[in-house]
Amino acid sequence: MSQDAPREPILTLPGALTAYVLLLAVIHLRVLLPPELENWTVDAFGFIPKRYDSTLLAVAFPGGAGAKIWSFVTYSLLHANLSHLGFNVLWLLPFGSALARRFGALRFFAFMAVTAAAGALAHLVTHEHAVAPMIGASASVSGTMAAAIRFAFVRGSFLSFSRGDADVAARVPALSLMRALRNTRVLGFLAVWFGVNIIFGIGSISIGADGASVAWQAHIGGFFAGLVLFSLFDPVPRPAVRAADASSTDVVE
Repeated sequence: MSQDAPREPILTLPGALTAYVLLLAVIHLRVLLPPELENWTVDAFGFIPKRYDSTLLAVAFPGGAGAKIWSFVTYSLLHANLSHLGFNVLWLLPFGSALARRFGALRFFAFMAVTAAAGALAHLVTHEHAVAPMIGASASVSGTMAAAIRFAFVRGSFLSFSRGDADVAARVPALSLMRALRNTRVLGFLAVWFGVNIIFGIGSISIGADGASVAWQAHIGGFFAGLVLFSLFDPVPRPAVRAADASSTDVVE
């Protein structure tokens, strides 16, 4: 008698996400550097809006002209402390795991870079003359959350409240953006997520032992990019509109 193949648990980490988390952990070892070098690293690879101020052409920031390019992404690999790193990794595990399975390694890493850049751009627009470096993967984490809800509530996926193989759950056909924005569970998720970020913004809530404030505009920038740009990275074809309406795979529970 044939036996069913064992199902892979939903929260088993795919290789791409494991590599990303390990990269964050290794980079965080920079805190062991001498204070002067550690501060230089944050200034050279963190995102500093004032670096792009055209009125300060004579001011030399660490990293030079190159930092104006790479810091749009490299800031997301730096964290202020272990609690900051742990908080981002905790949120990344469920959503990033599903997305890494769906996208594969190359698409996943490219997606993390693009959403990080979108978060940096949102921060730049709203903090034009800020000198303090922004660091942290929160914009990319927010992007993974937004992308995941495009398919997470579809029947058989990882938030559909039905058991299934992790790889199968991560590769169900996604909802179109318009269909997702008409779904009550997606709208509920959006309301809660934006509500929490508005509270962070209005209340100026701080995180971590050093009282670093939350760059909530960057969160929104990364989230919006993940929601809108998801289809550009998604390798799973969506069924035609008529087929989707008639198929149970595109029905949320």
